[in-house]
Amino acid sequence: MAAPPGTGKTTVVPLALLEEEWLGNRKILILEPRRLAARAAAARMSWLLGEKCGQTVGYHIRFDRCVSRQTRIEVLTEGILTRRIQNDPDMADVGLIIFDEFHERSIHADLALALCLDVCQITDLRLLIMSATLAVEPISRLLGGAPVINCELENYPVDIEYIQHEAVGKIQPTLKGIRKVLNERQGDILAFLPGVGEINAVNQQLLEGLSGDILSLPLYGNLTQFEQDRVIMPDSAGRRRVVLATSIAETSLTIEGVTNVVDSGWSRRSRFNPTNGMSGLETVRVSKAVATQRAGRAGRLGPGYCLRLWTENQHHSFVPFLPPELLTADLANLALELFLWGAADPADLLWLDCPRSGTYQQAKELLISLGVIKNNQLTTLGRKVASLPLHPRLGVMLLMADESGQTGLACDLAALISERDIVYKSGQTSVDLLDRLHVLELWRTKGGSVNKNGVDSTGCLRINRLTEQWLRLISAKRQRSDYHNIAGLLAYAYPDRIAKQRSESKGRYVLANGKGVYLPQDDHLVVNEYLVVPQLDAGHKEGKIYLAAAVNIDELRKTHQELFSKTQQVAWDDDKKRVTALEIERLGEIVTQEKSWDGVDQDLIVQALLTGIRSLCLDCLPWDKVSRQLQSRINCLRSWQPEENWPDLSDEELLKNLSWIEPYLAGMYKLSHLKSIQMATILKAMLTWDQQQTLQRDAPVRLQVASGSLIELHYQVGELPRLAVRIQELYGTADNPSVCMGRVPVVIHLLSPARRPIQITSDLAGFWAGSYPEVIKEMKGRYPKHFWPDDPAKAVATKSVKGR
Repeated sequence: MAAPPGTGKTTVVPLALLEEEWLGNRKILILEPRRLAARAAAARMSWLLGEKCGQTVGYHIRFDRCVSRQTRIEVLTEGILTRRIQNDPDMADVGLIIFDEFHERSIHADLALALCLDVCQITDLRLLIMSATLAVEPISRLLGGAPVINCELENYPVDIEYIQHEAVGKIQPTLKGIRKVLNERQGDILAFLPGVGEINAVNQQLLEGLSGDILSLPLYGNLTQFEQDRVIMPDSAGRRRVVLATSIAETSLTIEGVTNVVDSGWSRRSRFNPTNGMSGLETVRVSKAVATQRAGRAGRLGPGYCLRLWTENQHHSFVPFLPPELLTADLANLALELFLWGAADPADLLWLDCPRSGTYQQAKELLISLGVIKNNQLTTLGRKVASLPLHPRLGVMLLMADESGQTGLACDLAALISERDIVYKSGQTSVDLLDRLHVLELWRTKGGSVNKNGVDSTGCLRINRLTEQWLRLISAKRQRSDYHNIAGLLAYAYPDRIAKQRSESKGRYVLANGKGVYLPQDDHLVVNEYLVVPQLDAGHKEGKIYLAAAVNIDELRKTHQELFSKTQQVAWDDDKKRVTALEIERLGEIVTQEKSWDGVDQDLIVQALLTGIRSLCLDCLPWDKVSRQLQSRINCLRSWQPEENWPDLSDEELLKNLSWIEPYLAGMYKLSHLKSIQMATILKAMLTWDQQQTLQRDAPVRLQVASGSLIELHYQVGELPRLAVRIQELYGTADNPSVCMGRVPVVIHLLSPARRPIQITSDLAGFWAGSYPEVIKEMKGRYPKHFWPDDPAKAVATKSVKGR
């Protein structure tokens, strides 16, 4: 059913259906997304019937239930309805479930609808989906072609005005807009802001300039029932009111006296980041549907006015609907509910939007790590956790704390984590949970009041109520709290969020799940190496810590041994240039301890040493001139004699497979040990006996020249062998020398008596006949006492510089 705001769909339709024959004596359940709206709707319907709330019409919300045996219409909030379906799947006493304001698409609403559709397959339960702004066709198809009722009743007109220029920020534009409406319009004002922080900031600045006949009132979910009810009804003194509200006031709520709306155009939504497995609050633009809902608040009781703090051009770029929470939020609770229902795979149920597989798988993995799921079934612990109105993390903590008699402390921690902070944020405020526990203890000691700057007494009351409710749920009594055990309790819920400070950066930590988080450097917790971080904002690169507690890692090791794992690691240390053998203790991705590991298998050390050789390349080995020339001689023969089976001893090939050096590394574990290796011996060992003989013959180390001297040859792959010799030692030599059985000529580098280069040639006879006369002219002038024959081809070679 689609009907504009103010047409009575929430309060009139249920009463109209109450006497339908098909309903019989069964009940109507109405799902309301918000507690304030649920109480207001029940009160309105009771008033229309001339009864007190709790007779024909009642409600059931957290901390408050007003029903009786004669109740036929019961207004429930989302978590309450889900629990009702889980506890009584047959729903025999229920004939109709109404999903009001379904356009908000919370996880619980989508889940409850999926469960109800499953129930409808075996019962005659009827469903009614209602909203003022909703794409009805997809829902009609999901309900098997259910009829669509469009209510076109004419509502009171609302004059909508846009600002002329794009607004900057959220506080000042809203203040300016409220003051404009106060000056130009009559009636109360409802101003929409994204969150409590902005509401408090605007409220503070408004109070400084408002006259005594104008009242500024905040409205958000964590206010007390009295504070919320005070906003709904007109002021008893007849003062004009400015109501500063979050999205709580968007739907199913009529605030008496409101004829004007100032809309900032922003809302705050929780968004789950699948890349780091964490959630964070995002301030986002509202959708067109939400803007319509907000404007409609001004026309509930008469003609109204709405000032939108964005331009008309901007409005055209707003999305029609915000994505459902099912696609953007943490699915751990939903996964737990599905396992409890017996549908471990979401595909087993009908959804308007099926949960995303990746996000759902992450939720399952979290439940497995908490011990809630095992072998794709709920464990005994999991079933107990599912019965608690808590996130699975906190449910596990409460139940595990019960075994150690620390339930009261665990309940306090769970409430502090899940509710709004009881300490107002300021530059000096620490994120330390222990500080909050001390504040709560002081509040209780003072009998429910504490005169301390920065403390929210109403918040303390809310925390205390939650704690007492959870203690009743698990049938436990409050015992004396041992604050020494805070980290131990939190580790049950957040094993993946135990954090270790990075050594190179104060205030920056790495979580056990491998993600980075940071803490302001002026926070007193920054002196702790380890923290547990139950509340943070996922951020983009690093998450910001909002609540944390110090961890004594030695104590945690004793109480949560299951979180730690030990591995032995033998690895090459690039910095120390040696193999290290360590026993490493880890908590998730965090290294918590390292110590030397004795008795390591020698093969592991050798393999690590080989890794080091690969990283440093072959130059780290003790090559000398002899071994490098041996390597070149073998590689030259490989290219000169392709028909032979010479091994490839190039550095590239040797580095690819280091098995050739492995047998020589026994007992070695650091770089300096490699100095004792004889590279030439290793290379020769890679040749057969025949190849060694061929090597000496075809690629000799030295050649004997005409003077009788044995002159060393120089080999280089891709070049001809090189012989550097003084010119007088080759007198009388007509033929150019060669190697490889005459197949490869030798390039001669002719040297002067002082061993300086004269000429390079691979044709000695041609040199004698051609260039020699020109060369000796210069040589005779430089070395006049030396022997320079006119016919060197017939002269006698000599080792000395003078002729015989």
